[in-house]
Amino acid sequence: MKSLLVSGIFPPHIGGSGRWLWELYSRLPLDLYTIVAGQHPSAAAFDQTHGLDIHRLPLAFADLGYFDWAGYCRYRSISGEVAKLVRTRSDGAIHCGALLPDAWIGRLVARKFGLPLLVYMHGEETCYANASRQLDWMGRRILRDAAAVIANSENTASILRNRWNVGDDRIHVLNPGVDCAKFAPVERDSAVRHRLGWEDRKVVLTVGRLQERKGQDMMIRALPKILQNVPDVLYAIVGDGDDFARLDGLARGLGVADRVRFHRDLADNDLVRCYQQCDLFALPNRQVGDDIEGFGMVLLEAQACGKPVLAGASGGTAETMRPGETGALVDCTTPHLLAAKIAELLRDSLRRDQMGLAARQWVTSRFDWPVLAAEAGEIHGGILADTRRPHTTRAKASP
Repeated sequence: MKSLLVSGIFPPHIGGSGRWLWELYSRLPLDLYTIVAGQHPSAAAFDQTHGLDIHRLPLAFADLGYFDWAGYCRYRSISGEVAKLVRTRSDGAIHCGALLPDAWIGRLVARKFGLPLLVYMHGEETCYANASRQLDWMGRRILRDAAAVIANSENTASILRNRWNVGDDRIHVLNPGVDCAKFAPVERDSAVRHRLGWEDRKVVLTVGRLQERKGQDMMIRALPKILQNVPDVLYAIVGDGDDFARLDGLARGLGVADRVRFHRDLADNDLVRCYQQCDLFALPNRQVGDDIEGFGMVLLEAQACGKPVLAGASGGTAETMRPGETGALVDCTTPHLLAAKIAELLRDSLRRDQMGLAARQWVTSRFDWPVLAAEAGEIHGGILADTRRPHTTRAKASP
């Protein structure tokens, strides 16, 4: 039986959730899955590099709501295109890379064909659900009908139980992982650093979408204090998003624009080189309203490259490291503690080296992708083997 994945965020989009799905599905049997992914300017070239059965649709929704004419038409149009693929290519489960809009599209299709629904959850979904009664209602209907829910961390699983009332019998915790062969330590390379514009400076790296909870703004606010102790520091930011203008303006306003370098559209190989060549990786995340960091796959990728990591003491980031041994957790709701810890680590190269060695060992023993992909395949197979399929009996319930 061939299942179908709907995911608006999927490579070449840069983002942890998309990379998680790519690393899983590219390692699973290719003849068992069809992928419906979001559009991207570089998608055509990227899709020539792999053997996935992939179809691109416009899955980026400015408004996630369904119960107005524009939203209804948008969801029905996309779900109609997905239904055509199900008729000709898929007779298994419908997998959804995110709660909205992916899983609402998936739910419409699953109900139409009486197929089981699987939803991946990342921990951040409560944010937009709490902001809108409509989105909360949609999320609850999706999770009510889901045959299974894959949570990216124990923290996200706790949210599913306590916020969304999902029973333990349908929750599977599957951490994101890392390709430990691809993300591996290398020697310092002055030519690569020159090409990146880093030269011989001490580089703190952040990788992720430009959004408030990722904390790039707090790291920029911390730079003036860090510079007092580490005058040759450079902050490199890999990723793009709606927050770029604000972050760029913040750096200019604080007089540190020459110490911040944005890499908004890097090739995958250059992303790996950034991890390998930085001195310290930081994800200074914090909770913004209900928006949290569910896990933090980028923290695994940095540790696989032998780099110590720093993360905000919020959400599921603690599950990615051994605090004190491979990384540090810091309250990143203000720049003060962040600046102090960054400066402390940048001044102590021996400690960074020791933490980097421990980080590589930690990740290779727990988070290598082949092991996680096999676990995902077992979860997928279990859904198809479940002949009870309680979601099919709900198909006649209210929408």
